[in-house]
Amino acid sequence: MTVRPAAPADAEALGALHVHTWQAAYRGQIPQAHLDALDPAERAREWHNRLSNLPPAAAVCVVDDEAGGLAGFVSTLAHPDPATGQITAIYVRPGAWGRGIGRALMAAGLDHLRAAGCTEAVLWVLATNERARRFYEAAGWHPDGATQTEDFDGVPLRELRYRRPL
Repeated sequence: MTVRPAAPADAEALGALHVHTWQAAYRGQIPQAHLDALDPAERAREWHNRLSNLPPAAAVCVVDDEAGGLAGFVSTLAHPDPATGQITAIYVRPGAWGRGIGRALMAAGLDHLRAAGCTEAVLWVLATNERARRFYEAAGWHPDGATQTEDFDGVPLRELRYRRPL
């Protein structure tokens, strides 16, 4: 399995992967109307713009699947505190869960943050997302006590911040 930097040419595949993973991973956690309204083409435009203007402290890495599509991606960003980096997203296509792709993507994201001079990292996860929380905890992440609430179509959803040393 090869993890590589994403390029603007990956935007269409990233848009589709992002939407489909949200729809699978968050079913029953985020309002279904919100999930149903997600548009792969709109998300692809967002990815193309982001990848065309990626700040130096940020990275997006992908893993290709056997058929030439994308199996997953990770996105990192510098945090306001220069010693802290952030995993802003990590998603693996549901059909590829349990094959080590998430672990490989997480390692690539953390390597990028270390190379950027970060000594710790944070990420946010829905409090109800038990699968993701188990994945993060197995990788050495722990809740640090911080919470925030996101609004999805009028439904408040609580997120927990996880942290780990690099």
